[in-house]
Amino acid sequence: MSYVFCPPRSPLVVHAINNGSVFYRLSGSLINKDSPMIRHALARTGTTLRSLLFFFLLLDLSIYSISINARSNEHASFPPRGWNSYDSFCWTISEAEFLQSAETISKRLLPHGYQYVVVDYLWYRKKVQGAYVDSLGFDVIDEWGRMHPDPARWPSSKGGKGFTQVAEKVHGMGLKFGIHVMGGISTQAYNANTLVMDSVKGGAYEEAGRQWRAKEIGMKEKACVWMPHGFMSVNTKLGAGKAFLRSLYRKYAEWGVDFIKHDCVFGDDFNLDEISIVSEVLKELDRPVLYSISPGTSVTPTMAKEVSQLVNMYRITGDDWDTWRDVVAHFDISRDLSASRMIGAQGLQGKSWPDLDMLPLGWLTDPGSNFGPHRACNLTMEEQKTQMTLWSIAKSPLMFGGDVRKLDDATYNLITNPTLLEINSYSSNNMEFPYITPARVSGEKHNIHPHVLTGNNVSTTHAFVLTSCKEPKANTWSVVDKKSGKICWNQYSSEKPEMPFCLYNRKALLASSEELYQGKLHLQTNDKAESCLGASSRKKLTSKEYSRGALSPCKLDANQMWELHSNGTLENSYSGLCAVLNPVKAVGASSSSSGVRSWIATGRRGEVYVAFFNLNPVKTTVSAKISDIAKALQNKTHLEGASCKSHEIWSGKDFGPTKDSITIQVESHGPALSDVETVGAELESGRADEEQAADVESFPSLKEAASNAKSKKKKMMTLSEFTSGRGSVGLTQQEILHLPTGPRQRSEDEMLQPGTEEEKMLKGSD
Repeated sequence: MSYVFCPPRSPLVVHAINNGSVFYRLSGSLINKDSPMIRHALARTGTTLRSLLFFFLLLDLSIYSISINARSNEHASFPPRGWNSYDSFCWTISEAEFLQSAETISKRLLPHGYQYVVVDYLWYRKKVQGAYVDSLGFDVIDEWGRMHPDPARWPSSKGGKGFTQVAEKVHGMGLKFGIHVMGGISTQAYNANTLVMDSVKGGAYEEAGRQWRAKEIGMKEKACVWMPHGFMSVNTKLGAGKAFLRSLYRKYAEWGVDFIKHDCVFGDDFNLDEISIVSEVLKELDRPVLYSISPGTSVTPTMAKEVSQLVNMYRITGDDWDTWRDVVAHFDISRDLSASRMIGAQGLQGKSWPDLDMLPLGWLTDPGSNFGPHRACNLTMEEQKTQMTLWSIAKSPLMFGGDVRKLDDATYNLITNPTLLEINSYSSNNMEFPYITPARVSGEKHNIHPHVLTGNNVSTTHAFVLTSCKEPKANTWSVVDKKSGKICWNQYSSEKPEMPFCLYNRKALLASSEELYQGKLHLQTNDKAESCLGASSRKKLTSKEYSRGALSPCKLDANQMWELHSNGTLENSYSGLCAVLNPVKAVGASSSSSGVRSWIATGRRGEVYVAFFNLNPVKTTVSAKISDIAKALQNKTHLEGASCKSHEIWSGKDFGPTKDSITIQVESHGPALSDVETVGAELESGRADEEQAADVESFPSLKEAASNAKSKKKKMMTLSEFTSGRGSVGLTQQEILHLPTGPRQRSEDEMLQPGTEEEKMLKGSD
């Protein structure tokens, strides 16, 4: 989105949207240029204002095109934004329902940057009796074992057209089209033993003088853990395995797909080989396709670093649903990824972003359901604001999941909040800020837990989890008793559990240690157990569910097979991840969902954003010293000792001036979000990025205007001065981009009520 003209504090702004549409903004509301109100306004203000607005529009579109061209070679420059069908339809969505949703998004959410519309999983499954999430035999596949849209639900796909016509319609709305795909090959294709296609030469893939089939590349022992009847990994070491994956993603590109969500390849289902091959195939295409991977259970910063350059988005938690525990589960991993500098790191042909999952707000369905949207979000409004604030300041992709056809005003205003979207796209130095002080509000009876728990009331347990084998603490397993096949965890003394944690091989280990290190292990919690330890849960985990290995009847399954290496790592044969014991501290049953948290970030105008999150069940007063914020943001040392003022976004209240601290009373499970700046100081005039600097250098008049803007004596015009010819027209692109857009969005009817500023403006132009 590009701001074309806006004198300070004026109610009138003009916007140019990426798809070429032109919108006018009156006091924060976005209206199409063809709306009755805008036609009325232009008719009554005459041709002078119309001409001037048109001049600024042409000027800014020229600048905007330069900026777009400069970024054309970088993919996912900002956290992607859009809509995904899963939270509202699960797998049951039809073509008619999808296109209705896309049309609504084009009209209501595209002006706010929501440009991707994504069909989530099982679009190829027939919606008939007996079909469900992990059913077998109900999928539509072609002669090469590739998934094809169910023609009963997607009638335009008949005749082998796939999603071609749907993608064309979506593109015609100014949107981008995405699909969800599973890793590997379907069990149905494996059982049918379909031929593998050679998408380079055409026809069946041939190597070593013969054609290759599905059963030769499918790895039945590596079935997707949470959809074992649906899909299995392919052997990427074989040329035929690589050829099959290449034929899949080239077909998706031919359909016009702009976004791929690749599932059952990350987190506990980590498959780096397949991710790498798919990334290479997408890189070879003649147009960009955004690459997202999932799920995110047990993700660590080390795992993120292994994939970030290969993708544009990667999930970092299990599925997020509308429960408070799911929301809270995102704080720790968001902190860890930020501290590891993974936000906006180098990605596939551009940047990559840690993905906190979709926003389950508005009108929803249930996990794994065979039904569409039928219920309201279970989160309170304070909890919804907490989720949206964290997602924004952690710079997660924003993928709305509710039914947009029933988008209520409260949800709409939340997901289009201009301050949150500004932070999500343009802020920097985003990090958790731990130096905060909570205090119980007078009259509240519950205890207040700070984020960092200390004291004798803290108990420690250890959870068996998976992590990257490159983690230093993964190298800590050793053989204790070869005869019984006993291996034990030998972590650093500060983290050792009170009792040693040991596992036993199902069969007694061979005497030779060399054979032990090379062999596969079937591990049990004791030498008499009948169940074996698997790496991953047999279900799709939500964010609040911690992955801890699962005991199930012993069988020859890669999920239950382990290998103890000579360097002390215990590697799982399914995911290639290694086992560790992580300490888990808790105070009572509610410790995981209580306390206070805080994040800070720097805005592109130089302002500082401070977010407080009250996870406690009672109202809490939270304080942060300005000096501590200045130290955390090393380029903001001028805040120390300065008199600062702040504006809290959710309440609309102004605070300060103060030189000491920011103190706000935060509702239970709610957030407070403030922008902080020094009193009397000019906002920093630094560019948000190098492209904007290039814009000014390209236009001498703008360069001169930018220089003039740095002068404290520069006087900005009001709208009345502009229309009456007083003052000077010296607005730079940077000034245009940084002007306020109003505190909230209002409807056209509300703006045309008698007595509003807009009505007064229109009357004054007669």
